[in-house]
Amino acid sequence: MSKALLARYNPWIRIGLFLLLLGAVWLPLAAAVYLPNGWFYDVNAAEIAVLALLYVGFLTALPVWGRRMHGWQAPFQHCGLRWHPQLGKDVGTALLIGVLGVFALFGVETLLGWASPTAPSPRFVRFVVEGLLMALAVGFAEEMLFRGWVLAELESGYSSTAALIMNAVFFATTHFIKPWSEILRTLPQFFGLVLLGGALVWARRSPTGLPRKKLTRLGYPIGLHAGLIWGYYIVNVGGLSEYTGRAPEWITGVDSNPLAGLLGLILLGLIAWQFKKTAKPKTMS
Repeated sequence: MSKALLARYNPWIRIGLFLLLLGAVWLPLAAAVYLPNGWFYDVNAAEIAVLALLYVGFLTALPVWGRRMHGWQAPFQHCGLRWHPQLGKDVGTALLIGVLGVFALFGVETLLGWASPTAPSPRFVRFVVEGLLMALAVGFAEEMLFRGWVLAELESGYSSTAALIMNAVFFATTHFIKPWSEILRTLPQFFGLVLLGGALVWARRSPTGLPRKKLTRLGYPIGLHAGLIWGYYIVNVGGLSEYTGRAPEWITGVDSNPLAGLLGLILLGLIAWQFKKTAKPKTMS
């Protein structure tokens, strides 16, 4: 099958084929790491090593795929990753929005008597630093995948709105693979993930304010994604707050996840609305 013919196929066929090929290469390596007698078997780092291998494979395959399938001259730049001082500013700005949003959410819950402050963990400073590094790693990895490559594929075959909705639902679905009983019990989390996915697409489509070129890049979605994770990590793992039980979970968040309740959905909606006001119809890399 020629690449020209494949490039004309539905974007979901291309996405599926890419992931299938990536999985075919990754699985033998993952087995060597994770299975009994593997390199990291029965070691705490095994899961991290397996995921790291998968992501290294993705970053290695993406340039080849982009050039041969679509003719992208600079695949990483096409997906929004441009190494420029503005990238750090974008990440920092959106990181601040995310972490302050989570703090504001817990502040409102505290004022309403739904949460109460607690003494921070003795290892609080470590958790702050650890949480930031973890949040940035997750933010970069997931945004390069979902708002970088997947969104680029979808925008090549669908309208702006359709690509946004599909991207958000795909993002939520991949984070919601669990037993049916757990899906039903934690269903509000799915709606929160869809709304978060939409907010991150609008963040990706928001111009960064570079001189002469109003480009849209991955800085905003990476920072926003990382900021929300970091804020929750500081409050939850750092032990700054605990729920009082005076409000139902559907308001404060299922399983103590603040973004899986009504208040969290309101927060995500406000963030999404702000980015939507500045977003372009499609990404401009």
